[in-house]
Amino acid sequence: MPKQKTKKAVVKRMKLTKTGKVKFRHAFTSHIMVRRSAKRKRQLRQKGLCKGKTAANMAMLLGGR
Repeated sequence: MPKQKTKKAVVKRMKLTKTGKVKFRHAFTSHIMVRRSAKRKRQLRQKGLCKGKTAANMAMLLGGR
C-alpha cells in the first residue's frame, strides 16, 4: 500500500510538536480587536493544542502516526 500524502492545507495551518501534539494558531485575531478584552487578546496570542479525535486526524494528515 502506498504512503499517504501530506495534506498541504493542514501543513499551512498546523504543526506537530516534538512529542506529537498538534498545535495551531487561534482564529478571530486579524482585525476588529478593539471590542475584545485585554484578557481575551492575550489568550488568543498563545498557540492552541488540538484534543481527542481531531488531534489524531490532524496528526495523520500531517504525516504523523
